[in-house]
Amino acid sequence: MSFFGYVIDSADEKVMVISRLGVFNALPCEETLMLKSVKVADYMTRQLITFHADTSLFDAIKTFSEHQVSGAPVIDRAGMLVGVMSEVDCLRGILDKTYHEEEVGGTVGEFMTSKVDTIGANTDIIAVAEQFIHRGRRRIPVVEEGKLVGQVSRKDILRAVNDFICKDCN
Repeated sequence: MSFFGYVIDSADEKVMVISRLGVFNALPCEETLMLKSVKVADYMTRQLITFHADTSLFDAIKTFSEHQVSGAPVIDRAGMLVGVMSEVDCLRGILDKTYHEEEVGGTVGEFMTSKVDTIGANTDIIAVAEQFIHRGRRRIPVVEEGKLVGQVSRKDILRAVNDFICKDCN
């Protein structure tokens, strides 16, 4: 669903989401504004699988398979974010070496994505949701002063919205 914008109906204070699929009712304005108060720090994953640039490509592939993850941040020895390694990066590494008839292998540093979108822990979840929609990411590293402190995924944001909406469900 492509997102085009919100409409505020002053009569009943509803926010409408406009997309190419139609117009949908959303949360009341007051609740939408309150949802902006929910921060990434409350829902991000802090215990991460990470790689270093010198990790072998095959070790990264093995880690993805064993832990059923599709990507992981790459950090230096000081914990500073230097990139992200994804399944696509692994495939690119294998195909690149195969195409050039070289021995398949290499390191994470050779094939990782170096230009990485990041956010801070105090970013609100609405701003992160917009990044997921507009940039097509599955996960975004959370950094403070360049140091990796966590990661937030689309699933984390949906969990936050669900927790907010269902706070009175029990």
